[in-house]
Amino acid sequence: MHEMSLMESVREIVEDASRVHDARRVAVVRVRIGALAAVDPDALRFAFDVVMRGGCAEGARFEIELQPGAGWCWDCARSVVLSGNGTSCPDCGGHRLEVTGGTEMRVHEIELASDEEAASCA
Repeated sequence: MHEMSLMESVREIVEDASRVHDARRVAVVRVRIGALAAVDPDALRFAFDVVMRGGCAEGARFEIELQPGAGWCWDCARSVVLSGNGTSCPDCGGHRLEVTGGTEMRVHEIELASDEEAASCA
């Protein structure tokens, strides 16, 4: 399950941000995941709970925003929305597609808790 290693990277980003802003606790972590990123949102949620344990984001809300995939169809010469890997062009049914977006996973936003809400981050 590569979601665990992805979440380890997210933890580093979250902890760095909390140190930079002298935050005591993280309230919300929001990520954007492309439809073609080969990431299982349910496995990522599970990994978040496990990996954040003991850190400043323990108990934080984890929100996932799914982004559509994008591609260029060489058969009909159009930019198209792709729902998944290995799909055909939604406009012409062609299979000569070049993926142009929707393969990424990014930390979009980290919401820090106020001073009154928690003890200091480790």
